[in-house]
Amino acid sequence: MAEEVHRSSAAEISVTSNGDLEENPEDVFGRSPGPLDLSEASVSPSSLAATEGIIESGPYKGNMQGQPTSGAVVLADDLKNPAMEKLELVRKWSINTYKCTRQILSEKMGRGSRTVDLELEAQIEVLRDNKRKYEHVIKLAQTLANQLTQIMQTQRQLGDAFADLSLKSPELHEEFGYNAETQRLLSKNGETLLSAITFFIASVTTLVDKTIEDTMLNIKQYESARVEYDAYRTDLEELNLGPRDAATMPKIELSQQQFQIHRDKYERMRNDVSIKLKFLEENKVKVLHNQLILFHNAIAAYYAGNQQQLEQTLKQFHIKLKMPGADTPSWLEEH
Repeated sequence: MAEEVHRSSAAEISVTSNGDLEENPEDVFGRSPGPLDLSEASVSPSSLAATEGIIESGPYKGNMQGQPTSGAVVLADDLKNPAMEKLELVRKWSINTYKCTRQILSEKMGRGSRTVDLELEAQIEVLRDNKRKYEHVIKLAQTLANQLTQIMQTQRQLGDAFADLSLKSPELHEEFGYNAETQRLLSKNGETLLSAITFFIASVTTLVDKTIEDTMLNIKQYESARVEYDAYRTDLEELNLGPRDAATMPKIELSQQQFQIHRDKYERMRNDVSIKLKFLEENKVKVLHNQLILFHNAIAAYYAGNQQQLEQTLKQFHIKLKMPGADTPSWLEEH
C-alpha cells in the first residue's frame, strides 16, 4: 500500500528474557539513519517557514524507512520497565516457592536435612501445648458461667414462688419467707460470682487470642524463614558437590549470596522469637497469677456463703458488679 509506514530500526531493539538489551543502547541510538536524498524528498528552502517553531507540511515522496521514530522508542521503554519489574518479581517468587515446596516435601519424606534449634523448638512446643490447655480452661469456665446463669434464674423464680406462698399461707408465712430470702440471697451472690468468672474469662481470652497469638505469628514467620534457609543451603551444597568450572562458578557465587541472605534472615527471626517468648512468659505469669487468685477467692467465698468476702474480692480487682437489666456503663463512667 502507498500509505504503509515501516517501523524504524530504533523501534526494533531486541530484548533478552531478563530485560537486558542484546546491544549497547549507546550504539543502537547512536546509529545514523543514513544519508537523506534531498532530491527524492523534494525539500526546498521555500517549503520551510521562517517563523519560529512552525514547519509547513507538504506531501512526502521519499522513503520513510530511514526516518527515526524516537517517540515509539520512548513509549516502548515506558511500557517495558514496569512490565519487566513485575515479571522479575513473579519469577523470583516462583523460584522461591518451588525451592521451599521441594524442601518441605524432602523433609516429610525423610530425605532432606532440617536445621533444628532444640532449645527454641522445645519452648515453642510448650507454648503450643499451653495455648490448647488455656483454650480448654476458657471453654470450661464459659460453661460454668452459663450454668451459673441458669441456676440464678431458677433461684430467682423459686424465691418469687416462696414469697407468693408466704403471703397466701398464713400458717407457713415464716417458713416460706425464710426460703424466699435464702434463694434471693443466693441469686445475688451468684451475680457477684458471675462477674468474677466473666472477668476471668475475658482476661485469659485476651492473653490467648492477642498476646500468645501475636507470638505465634512470629513463630510462623520464623518457621518460614527456616524452610527458606534450608532450601537455599541444600542448593548450595548440591552445587558444591558438582564440577567447579567457568560455567558453574557464577551459579555457585549467586547461590552463595542467596544462601547468606536467607541465613541472616533466619538468624534474625530466631532471635526475635526467642525474645518474644521470654517477654510472653513474664507477661503470662503475671496475668495468670492475678486471675487465678481472683477465681479461687470468688469461688471459695461463694460456696462458703461469705457475701462480704465475695464483694471484697471484686473490689480488690476493680470489678464493677453489673445488676440484671442494667445498662452498660459509658466510657466516662468506666474511667
